Amino acid sequence: MLKVWSSIITGAFLLGSVQAVHAAPQDPSAPSGGFAPQLITEENWSAPQAVTGEDKIWKYLESKKENFQIGKSVDLKKQLKIIEQTTNEKTGTQHYRLQQYVGDVPVYGGVQTVHINKEGQVTSLIGDVLPEQKQQIPRGLTSQISEAEAIAVAQKDTEADVGKLGEPQMPPKAELYVYLHEGQPVLTYVTEVNVLEPEPIRTRYFIDADDGSILSKYDILTRATGTGKGVLGDTKTFTTTQSGSTYQLKDTTRGQGIVTYNAGNQRLLPGMPLTSTNNIWNDGAAVDAHAYTAKVYDFYKNKFSRDGLDGKGSQIVSSVHVGYKWDNAGWTGTQMIYGDGGKKFRALSADPDVVGHELTHGVIDKTAALDYKDESGALNESIADIMGNAIEAKNWLMGDLVTLKQGALRSMENPKLYDDQRDHYQDRYIGTDDYGGVHTNSGINNKAYYLIAQGGTHYGVTVNGIGRDAGEQIFYNALVHYLTKFSNFSTMRAAAIASATELYGANSAQVNAVKKAYTAVGVN
Repeated sequence: MLKVWSSIITGAFLLGSVQAVHAAPQDPSAPSGGFAPQLITEENWSAPQAVTGEDKIWKYLESKKENFQIGKSVDLKKQLKIIEQTTNEKTGTQHYRLQQYVGDVPVYGGVQTVHINKEGQVTSLIGDVLPEQKQQIPRGLTSQISEAEAIAVAQKDTEADVGKLGEPQMPPKAELYVYLHEGQPVLTYVTEVNVLEPEPIRTRYFIDADDGSILSKYDILTRATGTGKGVLGDTKTFTTTQSGSTYQLKDTTRGQGIVTYNAGNQRLLPGMPLTSTNNIWNDGAAVDAHAYTAKVYDFYKNKFSRDGLDGKGSQIVSSVHVGYKWDNAGWTGTQMIYGDGGKKFRALSADPDVVGHELTHGVIDKTAALDYKDESGALNESIADIMGNAIEAKNWLMGDLVTLKQGALRSMENPKLYDDQRDHYQDRYIGTDDYGGVHTNSGINNKAYYLIAQGGTHYGVTVNGIGRDAGEQIFYNALVHYLTKFSNFSTMRAAAIASATELYGANSAQVNAVKKAYTAVGVN
């Protein structure tokens, strides 16, 4: 495969083992499949004294233009636009996220993160830039088909596979991008088919904006292949809302609310509101989903000052009893859905690992938006595991409370124990199954995190653990501020080092632990 992306990292230094029923084929030519970022190290960069604010970003980027391969005469402000700026109140670091454009059309995956420390120095740049020689769109930047036509192409293709589709879970939309397909830039509509009938489907489509052909597609329904009184018989207390003489399974004390519905073994969402006349709840699956969602909200709020999945407190909706004996759970892009289990699992809302994992996919959607295939997909699954496991932090297992036929879904301590997971980069899966091994290879990053938090010796490399809390802080900060759509394992290492440096200092035990842990799993 040609390495046509200028992927740059510069710096100062599921739960789902159950396959989707509708499995869209992968496109191995997409930029996320094999475009390994390059690592360029340097000292902290300081702007001229008179340069302040966002101008520091542009001065820095101008000094690195040669690395981007986008031409010396190009006006960077026309190609790159700042789309987000946040400041870490604890460290004083300013984090910028930029999007690359060709003309007025954004580049799919062309996102960069730039970071300025409290001393005003640019410490790192992470991301992907489409080089000049790949910016010439053969048929220009004007689409020949409409947004509605692109949506219709995707829906027709899915219907040919599974039959007539039910109502969409999100209003269908198609957005224009410059998309790299088989090494060449193509003006492309990116859209989704997101339905529950005739089966849960969330497939991303890339539609040629000139002739309406399907360039690629893949499934992104992130799934958990995975309890008043809960499913396991334990008694829980949680917040509800009184409406007249009845109570609703609705918590209005957290953000814009947490609401839990009963899908009634159907796939029409969100289903019926759950009510009680005495505020005593007997639906174990609903009790668990409601209580554990509140627990996940509190985890993100108390530990990271994050208000809900999107950071803005948006309502979190869950539906239990989805489908008949559906052996899965998932984040649809708008809400949580939980099956009752059957052959492999009990009701999947019974485990806080599962709830935390799936809701973290919502956080990932709103931050780095890691592409759900190949190495970026494995990082997507791993970070969901890391945060899901942290909700209760009782062991290093995922899904151990809902798995019926084996001890757990995955082990972060010993990835090879379950599900044919890998624990070293040289042993990684490189085929096309499981969207390039998103669950199989997530064990590599899970093991690195375990070593960072707990410590140990792996492949002859000894790591002194720094504790769960520091590990969680490092990975959350890396997710929100450093990682981008096509980040791979090498990027993850660099982002974790940059994150630990920001939080704890360049010569800290935390940075040393991160470096050694990734060395131990073969990521250098």
